[in-house]
Amino acid sequence: MPSKKSARLAALTVAAVCSAASTVVLTAPAHADSVRIHDIQGSTRISPYAGKQVTDVAGIVTGVRTYGSSRGFWIQDPQADDSPLTSEAIFVYTSSTPKGVAVGDAVTVSGTVQEYVPGGANTGNQSITEITKPTFTVASSGNAVPAAKVIDAKSVPAVYSPQGDTAAGGSVNGLTLEPTKYALDYYESLEGENVQVADTRVVGATDPYTELWVTVKPWEHRNRRGGTVYGSYDSQNTGRIQIQSLGKTADFPVANVGDVLEGATSGPLDYNQFGGYTLVANQIGTLKSAGLQRETTQKQSRGELAVATYNVENLDPSDATFAEHASAIVNNLRSPDIVSLEEIQDNNGATNDGTVAADQTVQKLIDAIVAAGGPTYDWRSIDPVDKADGGEPGGNIRQVFLFNPERVSFTDRAGGDATTAAGVTKVGGKAALTVSPGRIDPANAAFTNSRKPLAGEFVFRGKTVFVIANHLNSKGGDQGLTAQFQPPARSSEVQRHAQVTALHAFVKDILDTQKNADVIALGDINDFEFSDTVKILEDDGALWSAIKSLPKSERYSYVYQGNAQTLDQILISPSIRRSCDFEYDSVHINAEFNDQISDHDPQVLRFRP
Repeated sequence: MPSKKSARLAALTVAAVCSAASTVVLTAPAHADSVRIHDIQGSTRISPYAGKQVTDVAGIVTGVRTYGSSRGFWIQDPQADDSPLTSEAIFVYTSSTPKGVAVGDAVTVSGTVQEYVPGGANTGNQSITEITKPTFTVASSGNAVPAAKVIDAKSVPAVYSPQGDTAAGGSVNGLTLEPTKYALDYYESLEGENVQVADTRVVGATDPYTELWVTVKPWEHRNRRGGTVYGSYDSQNTGRIQIQSLGKTADFPVANVGDVLEGATSGPLDYNQFGGYTLVANQIGTLKSAGLQRETTQKQSRGELAVATYNVENLDPSDATFAEHASAIVNNLRSPDIVSLEEIQDNNGATNDGTVAADQTVQKLIDAIVAAGGPTYDWRSIDPVDKADGGEPGGNIRQVFLFNPERVSFTDRAGGDATTAAGVTKVGGKAALTVSPGRIDPANAAFTNSRKPLAGEFVFRGKTVFVIANHLNSKGGDQGLTAQFQPPARSSEVQRHAQVTALHAFVKDILDTQKNADVIALGDINDFEFSDTVKILEDDGALWSAIKSLPKSERYSYVYQGNAQTLDQILISPSIRRSCDFEYDSVHINAEFNDQISDHDPQVLRFRP
């Protein structure tokens, strides 16, 4: 008499063969002590079999990954149980390129169940349930894979995640899945399964790692350019999903935001270190371009001062993007009077030899701007102490002021260097900086291994304007939206909040000295317009983030994991805000495009001092 396992394997392969019209040959006996895939997956994120040996787990191969550090294949049991909580698929980790297995094979797998955390436990990521150190037997080939489950607007819940099981920020690993209530639970209940999305809009452009983001919820916080806006910590946009491919890199669609993958995109649902739940496609829809165009801002009038911030992403003399950056400044930003540049590297870029000067980097950009038909900008900056300001090792990134001397003048006050703090004094009854350019509180521990704010005095049509260029502590180290800890911890805020506390105090010194002073703090704030970081800057009415003058759907300068969000900002003092005589523009030329020259969109403010 055959064992229960033999009967189940025979039923599995016969069912598949009936649809595939091929011959089944069982090549090995089955064992009665095996379990089903949904038993292994269980009803929580952690397998009840974690760390245990399993024998002769049966399934149909739905995908084979032959590249990267996580090589192996997915199997799925076509005989699903009646529980919506338990996935019917699992990844078999083979370490090296799997051999002797192909999509459509009916297999039995033995090995050890493991909970693998992509990127390591310190990331806070969820784990993937896998079978490791496997041995497997192919029972038959050419079988139809289980039908793909459709992920669409109706199936994905509107609420993103449950709260942790202990307190705010606790782990959700021990919680029973509620896939009809929470989006993260819904995706987890499909871990490893063959899934499908159809006619999905691209909300994150194709990147160099051949992945893009789509949404299955077409109207979820949509903006006019086809993106999905991240407007609060409670609107994570549950319809977003990452797409990768099991095929050739050359065949992956090169898409911009707003494009559409027409037809079906299907394959196993993986969990990725960078982005969480990821459809690893065996089949990718046909790309239909939306024809997204780069924006151009208005030219400032004679009486308007145009101030811009632009993160040029680790620019050094060896880069091939100078002409493109120059064209963006001249043609898309319309040659602002003052430009705060972030991520200008020293003269030999990432070469770690003690070089800190960036005059060659800046001059190459100025020359390229002239060649593009723009003005001959002058510039001011302060070289950092070697390797003291973070960023790419050896690159010594810093902020730089460009300014058009035909429109605006710079007030030089000697004495500013990497370690000397700029202060505020009174000259002729008005506020003035003690050094210009100068760095704000460079010895403050808040700026350890981070960029120090650069302050300068400018004069436009006889009126002094204080401009402070910033590149605050990055969000690196924060837990992702799909982390096992919910809500995810934002550890980078600790340093950033200390930084803006110092910046706020400096701005208050200016305003306490001269109540109606025009002050602009701008740059890569590395936080959202609704964040506590910005609230600290806005405390006591010292500053106000002018991007909030735009409709909510227009407030973004960066696209991360399919969320269009604000990192780059221009904050203004009460004298500028009260006049209501200003215009703000987030000029979308990079973040939504696959051929971006920076991952940030520049921001422009025009006002009459």
